[in-house]
Amino acid sequence: MSQPPQVIVGAKLPLRPMHVWAIRVRLQIARRIRDLALFDIALDSKLRACDVVSLRVANLIADGAIRQRAIVIQQKTGRPVQFEITEQTRRSLTSWLRIRGREIDGWLFPSRMAEGAHLSTRQFYRLLKDWVALIGLEPAAYGTHSLRRRKVAMLYR
Repeated sequence: MSQPPQVIVGAKLPLRPMHVWAIRVRLQIARRIRDLALFDIALDSKLRACDVVSLRVANLIADGAIRQRAIVIQQKTGRPVQFEITEQTRRSLTSWLRIRGREIDGWLFPSRMAEGAHLSTRQFYRLLKDWVALIGLEPAAYGTHSLRRRKVAMLYR
């Protein structure tokens, strides 16, 4: 008889730098280009999952190139947030946009199920659980906020 998945109540753990590195390597080896771009932009932006999945290509592209900094209005607070887009993320986004196509008004991560929609936050959550499991961590201990908390955890150290 199989046991139900473990449920952890409370704040989820932040990803450590070694976890980030391991996930990136696994995604690169598996050639999961969309997942790598999604993972990288989630880390760089520190945005909530709802804001990450609703990014548009136009938020990150200027004059045909990926910006070094971007500004996004947060859905929850209505406030703008500025973030740096690292070289690693610009490379993964460039690879993803090559495959996805560069229509400037479209979603950065379009849904595969509903035309005209973006990737759902639920699907983003499932992908995160998969990425964490790829490196042998307990998926129940991590959530989408684990990506937001990574830089904060590094600063406190």
